[in-house]
Amino acid sequence: MPLPPDTGAADSGVIHDIGYRGYTGPRLGRGYATRSLFTQSLRAAYGLGRSGRSKVLPMLVLGVVSMPAVVMVAVALATGAAELPLDYARYLSLFGPIVAIFLASQAPVLLSRDLRYHTVPLYFSRPITRADYVRAKFAAMVCAQFLLMAAPLTVLYLGALLGRLDFGHNTGHFLSGLLAAALYALVPTSVAMVIAAATPRRGFGVAGIMGYLTISSVVVAVLTRIGTATELTVPDSVQWAALLSPNDLVESLTNQLFSVGGVDGRMHAPGGLGAAVFLVAALAVPAAAYGLLLRRYRSV
Repeated sequence: MPLPPDTGAADSGVIHDIGYRGYTGPRLGRGYATRSLFTQSLRAAYGLGRSGRSKVLPMLVLGVVSMPAVVMVAVALATGAAELPLDYARYLSLFGPIVAIFLASQAPVLLSRDLRYHTVPLYFSRPITRADYVRAKFAAMVCAQFLLMAAPLTVLYLGALLGRLDFGHNTGHFLSGLLAAALYALVPTSVAMVIAAATPRRGFGVAGIMGYLTISSVVVAVLTRIGTATELTVPDSVQWAALLSPNDLVESLTNQLFSVGGVDGRMHAPGGLGAAVFLVAALAVPAAAYGLLLRRYRSV
């Protein structure tokens, strides 16, 4: 069959320049992406950048843990007291259940939502690795918890300075309170993040975190009660039960380190050996949790 005559169509094509240009600006890379994810996650933990309803619970919890500090400062200033009515580290242990509510509600916001709505692959398609993602989310939740507990301590400290209370005493106790806040932010939060990453359902994550923190504390309380019997103080042999609960572990350790435990039945790490074991446990729990998170996201 003869070929069709050449119409010259191949010679009539035109390339139009419509102004598209390649990107020539700076490429910010993984570090910038990781920092951006950290900032966005920290804001999300307090509902910033989200709907008004998302801000209610975080801000309510912040107000609940901070308002008693304001009242204590006002009373101390009005009565001319020589010191605050409550030690900084001891103040934190009184609000364990309230802080647990914040942790249980917000940790799934940072992890479970990404899993449910399949946004994790979008992060990984950018210049960010699985380790970067875990690092940013983990650090954001720990910082959110720390800020929550550092806020009332700062109110107490500033009130003490305004009331011209002993500067050295309050500064030392304020710094010890910040260390206690860091431990409270690190140990329970690491466990909560592992639970939140285990399910794409936010409700299941909330229930799992609250269930674990509550049940572990109840178990420690029951064992302590059984071991104490009719004694007025908790025997050292019973104090080891605090290792079963993240909150009790931190409370017992800080009570021993800062000399606010060991009296009137409060939990404390049993002696020097107990303090060393509790400290190792307080560092081992976050390390193990972080490793589990990295392993979890290898399969996502």
